[in-house]
Amino acid sequence: MSTGLVEMICGGEGSGKTALAMGKALGALARQKSVIVIEFLKGGQKLEDASLYQRLEPELKRFRFEKSDCYFEELSDEEKREACVSIRNGISYAKKVLTTGECDLLVLDEVLGLLDQGIIKREELTAVLDCRDEADVILTGCVLPERPEEIADRIVQLEVLAAPGEKDIANNSD
Repeated sequence: MSTGLVEMICGGEGSGKTALAMGKALGALARQKSVIVIEFLKGGQKLEDASLYQRLEPELKRFRFEKSDCYFEELSDEEKREACVSIRNGISYAKKVLTTGECDLLVLDEVLGLLDQGIIKREELTAVLDCRDEADVILTGCVLPERPEEIADRIVQLEVLAAPGEKDIANNSD
């Protein structure tokens, strides 16, 4: 019987879902827990923060299975097929991590986008989550799936309340 908790963090584009998940990951590290982060659908984002992740190793490990530098929606049909193979490898790895108890916290960043895009089915995600024992899992994504309470123990929906034109503090940009 799994005792680890599943938390779902969702909200619109660029609203801090990954930042919140990483804050929780840092909190887990502070409590001497091991963390694995698997990123999905991040092809258009640069790995500028790679050196930070390297400094947090081996307690925090980050994986990105997709190879493209473009967002999934921008790929050709052939590139999408290749990306889906890589994504499925990432999902399989997540299942292995939970089955073997490799970490205390698993962050599946933008995995809800895989559901929204139809890349994986809800049953595939729940099959992965059913493999957890004591590990906690954080799922992030822009779109809240139907009946999220059937997947997650806790659901956090982010909403940006800043007025249009205000600067984004984290990115120091508009």
